[in-house]
Amino acid sequence: MTSLKEICRGLPLNPLPENKGRRKGIPHAPVRTPNLTAQEKKLALRNALRYFPPEIQKKLALEFAEELRLYGHIYMYRFCPDIEMRAYPIGEYPCKTKSAAAIMLMIMNNLDPSVAQFPQELVTYGGNGQVFSNWAQFWLAMQYLSEMTEEQTLVMYSGHPLGLFPSPQRAPRLIITNGMVIPNYSSRDEYEKMFALGVTMYGQMTAGSYCYIGPQGIVHGTVLTVLNAGRRYLRAEELSGKVFVTSGLGGMSGAQAKAAVIAGCVGVIAEVDEAALLKRHKQGWLMEISNNLDHCIARLREARKNKTALSLGYHGNVVDLWERLVHELDTTGELLADLGSDQTSCHNPFNGGYYPVQLGFEEAKQLLSSSPGKFRTLVQESLKRHVAAINKLADKGMFFWDYGNAFLLEAQRAGADVAKKGANKTEFRYPSYVQHIMGDIFSLGFGPFRWVCTSGDPQDLATTDSIAMSVLEDSIRQGVSTSVKQQYHDNIRWIREAGRHSLVVGSQARILYSDQKGRVSIAVAINRAISEGKIKAPVVLSRDHHDVSGTDSPFRETSNIYDGSAFCADMAVQNFVGDAFRGATWVALHNGGGVGWGEVINGGFGLVLDGSKEAEERAKMMLSWDVSNGVARRCWSGNAFAYETICQAMRENGTLRVTLPHKVLDENILEQAVKH
Repeated sequence: MTSLKEICRGLPLNPLPENKGRRKGIPHAPVRTPNLTAQEKKLALRNALRYFPPEIQKKLALEFAEELRLYGHIYMYRFCPDIEMRAYPIGEYPCKTKSAAAIMLMIMNNLDPSVAQFPQELVTYGGNGQVFSNWAQFWLAMQYLSEMTEEQTLVMYSGHPLGLFPSPQRAPRLIITNGMVIPNYSSRDEYEKMFALGVTMYGQMTAGSYCYIGPQGIVHGTVLTVLNAGRRYLRAEELSGKVFVTSGLGGMSGAQAKAAVIAGCVGVIAEVDEAALLKRHKQGWLMEISNNLDHCIARLREARKNKTALSLGYHGNVVDLWERLVHELDTTGELLADLGSDQTSCHNPFNGGYYPVQLGFEEAKQLLSSSPGKFRTLVQESLKRHVAAINKLADKGMFFWDYGNAFLLEAQRAGADVAKKGANKTEFRYPSYVQHIMGDIFSLGFGPFRWVCTSGDPQDLATTDSIAMSVLEDSIRQGVSTSVKQQYHDNIRWIREAGRHSLVVGSQARILYSDQKGRVSIAVAINRAISEGKIKAPVVLSRDHHDVSGTDSPFRETSNIYDGSAFCADMAVQNFVGDAFRGATWVALHNGGGVGWGEVINGGFGLVLDGSKEAEERAKMMLSWDVSNGVARRCWSGNAFAYETICQAMRENGTLRVTLPHKVLDENILEQAVKH
């Protein structure tokens, strides 16, 4: 078994580790079909062999060529380390700086088999969210981090460690970019080719920035979405007896089952991959599993009648589930679903993110590799059936929303009936959950703030939970607006529930949604607790890029921005740059993530709290910008919540000045000007 010290020594070349190939008994990424020419295959091999000295290139070339032929990418399975991959306590990493050790901890957590979707292919979640492109990059990055001082920065180009470069102590220790492709070439086909060549990578949102914390990271946002969907669509504060139907139990979508139970409703979640179902059931995230639709309908009815919280995983295609619910409506007149959505990886629909209803799972996987064109056709036919069933239920009163996974976008491209009359490019028959449910929350500055206790001690996590809850309760007592107060109460409820629901998978981490004031106050309180010895080791702060400021995504995070700038990416880039010089320990900028390659730009960060005064100042400065950047942008686009939030921030901080928009009160001015 390889040790952490050995991991930090660089690529193991003498002797070469045994090539054990793909391991059995664990999930693996779908086979890719990049359709490389002979010359492009040579280029992919040349790019992979650059990591190794000439004397072993002949031996490696043959097996790398075989990987490329069999899997459509060179993962370098020979160099998959023989180590228990997990987040070790920070003190066990042989590093010169706490910052580097914290980054190593986060990388290994992202690749922990209990966390990662396809760990041997370095995929954390989403079907193609990579931590690195190949295992050589892992070894080199870990070596660089072990050598790094507080006057060096590691630079990562789409998984490739470019090297350590001199930098001032206050600079980030790590700069990550993923998929920064020239816009005219940011297409799916070009991506498949460039990924196969080993020159770019899909970092998703928090995989390629080393900030994923397991499915808990989305549970909280899903809880808030379901609760607020109940408030908006059903006019209900309590969701007992209400039924939420959706699909997906993977790395991100797996959160839906746990969220449904915390929200108090009946959740029925379809999943075609039995391994994903069993994983969530084993982890306690899914209460029951069934592959029988008769049984699913009976259990749904029973839980609905008794108003008991339930998470039921249907092992089968969600289209079959939706069509069965239509059948029940047609034959009994009973509408069994109150709320509906979808969390299949539709940003990646033709490479394993969505499986067509016409085929079984294994048969579909074979077709995906043998005839990708036919697979694509079946997916698009399936999407049309999928939408047709949803439309019938929605016409009778079920409320459906797009979960920002490009479901409606891909359905539209397939020819499904999702059009909205008179809509702009970001609107469909059903709203994005950002447009109707979470958008105003973002405009208040709330988003998925999170932290990781690097000691690995659950008691440290419990201490941080208590600190966060006290901070929010104190803020309520001091006085906040009604809308902010409701969100604080939801988050206090979340923290109380979190400990009871065994949400930790991998690192000792927590997430909650908080605004600028809350995030800064919690960070300062945690940093002081470290200084006082109440928390035994540093704490890493981060967030999902799915936030008020970190992401420009016209079909999700910025879908409720209607001034024409939804397709502009200035905010995410400014977020990345601004966090870098305001004190972040590391920053990341991605193309793609959540909604698909070429559809979004994400900016993210990591910040290490070590109990020092400097860490407190960094937290205050960086977290303030990380939120206010997005609130100010939303204010300028005309959002009333953002306008009030940024005005309040300016009243509290005399050095903050934001350009405020004037409202056009007389529409006749516009009409007359256009006619003239």
